[in-house]
Amino acid sequence: MKEKNFTGLPKELQPWEGFTRDNQTVKVSVDKRRYGKNVTIIEGIDPKLEDIWDIAKELKKKVASGGTVKDNRVIEIQGDHRDNVKKFLEQMGFKTEVIS
Repeated sequence: MKEKNFTGLPKELQPWEGFTRDNQTVKVSVDKRRYGKNVTIIEGIDPKLEDIWDIAKELKKKVASGGTVKDNRVIEIQGDHRDNVKKFLEQMGFKTEVIS
């Protein structure tokens, strides 16, 4: 995990101290968009603790598909990749929940 210090406080006093990847529950779901296209949506990754852009980049490479980060907190990947995304996030240490 990358060290980020936004507050200037010592590490012991930082408000997000104690949160790790296994404490976060990441939700993976699929949304149907126009023209019948599916989009895999990954929510629940804390942008204060993780570099969400790097995670999105790795996920897109892993499933060989395009995607984006919305509102700096939601990852959208083109296509239905629930199973592959779940496996990859669990390998990274996140607890995942697939919503059908």
